[in-house]
Amino acid sequence: MIPESVLATEWFAALAAFVAINTAIYAALAIAKVLPKLYVGDYLPTNYRRSETRSIFPDAEERGRR
Repeated sequence: MIPESVLATEWFAALAAFVAINTAIYAALAIAKVLPKLYVGDYLPTNYRRSETRSIFPDAEERGRR
């Protein structure tokens, strides 16, 4: 199919390296998509609170949590 002289060229080696890296990245992304999502809040202490409110209502603490 492909002569051995073509397989020994530098451009073919570069192409093979590109395909290998592309395959490894694709496999890593596919595995990451299958794994469950990790949420930062799951690893923080339960009494964690922000120092400032991020609500669109500045007095959200006074009104109570929604």
